[in-house]
Amino acid sequence: MIRKPAVAGLFYDSKPEDLKKSIENCFKHRLGPGKIPKLGIPRDFNEFENKTSGNYQKNIYGSIIPHAGYVYSGPIAAHAYYKIVENGYPETFVLLCPNHTGLGTGISIFNEGKWNTPFGDVEVDVEFANEMILNSDFINCDNLAHTNEHSCEVHLPFLQYFSNDFKIVPIVMWIQDMETSKDIAEAIVKTTKKLKRPVSIIASTDLTHYESSSVAEKKDTLILDAIKNMDEFALLNSVENHNITMCGYGPTIATIKASRAFGAKKGEILKYGNSGDISGDLNSVVGYCSGIFL
Repeated sequence: MIRKPAVAGLFYDSKPEDLKKSIENCFKHRLGPGKIPKLGIPRDFNEFENKTSGNYQKNIYGSIIPHAGYVYSGPIAAHAYYKIVENGYPETFVLLCPNHTGLGTGISIFNEGKWNTPFGDVEVDVEFANEMILNSDFINCDNLAHTNEHSCEVHLPFLQYFSNDFKIVPIVMWIQDMETSKDIAEAIVKTTKKLKRPVSIIASTDLTHYESSSVAEKKDTLILDAIKNMDEFALLNSVENHNITMCGYGPTIATIKASRAFGAKKGEILKYGNSGDISGDLNSVVGYCSGIFL
């Protein structure tokens, strides 16, 4: 099965040359990292587990990346992609994403086929996806949830700009509680170790939605602190107790847990901003951050 793009021409350009230029603009934007990175040397599994030494950067086990239209969140997202690219691509990216459409099961994995974008096709890691299903109490094979969902798709062109030599495991989370997020994290870790396959997890999320810039920044500071401290319990408490409309808190919790299990010692916030930084409308914004776990 080939999953056709759902938001090409909406969230990002549908023509390859225009898309290439827009991604380059995100990196060079005043809110972006300022330059385009070069793809680093890929890691094997021993390097992923830090069992060998060499001229490799620290492993980036997981990342937090926004998923809005490139014009709004692209420059913020570019900070995380910059680090991922420099670090060298793993064999597989696990994409943990929220479910905005309400379609599909509670936890829906796309377990075979390819995802198409204007830059070509990306292959699903069938073996990894099917092993995750076996290692989880909650994950179901379900493509319906992915049909119109943008939160996995928008990451692919950024990654493909530098290379198509990677596979993906797209997972959409409708249920985002602590128990389910823990289950997904454990399934990722068990599968990675069994298959001896280096991975990097992308937690796809925006932060506070449709509050004033000042309110959004105040609320999002609680989330940023929890990410830096790799404290998934503080993150969930902040979301629940302060009514923070972070759409991908479950993916973030799972990424924190799995990254810690792989050996991550800290979270690092690379860039924070909101849609008002682009649009100029500070009365109703959406918050974005790029972060990594290493």
